[in-house]
Amino acid sequence: MSTSTADLDGDDLLSESEYRDRLRELPPSAKLVAKVLESDAPLSQGQLAEESLLPDRTVRYALNRLEEAEIVGSRYSFKDARKQVYYLNT
Repeated sequence: MSTSTADLDGDDLLSESEYRDRLRELPPSAKLVAKVLESDAPLSQGQLAEESLLPDRTVRYALNRLEEAEIVGSRYSFKDARKQVYYLNT
């Protein structure tokens, strides 16, 4: 899990085709979370659950799968350092 904005350099960003290929292999919940992040990033896990209408546990699972596929990154929230916020690596 990435926790700094230093990871946002050009080396870690995915091309559109690579993003789609990695996303294609993931479960529907991960695809929905990625879609929500496309329009409103960065978001916390709670905000993602609220926006996607998925249970917290399902959002947690989806985020884990997205992080394993290196589609999503995270950092600490500037508003509340106790929380992580998530963004797409595209």
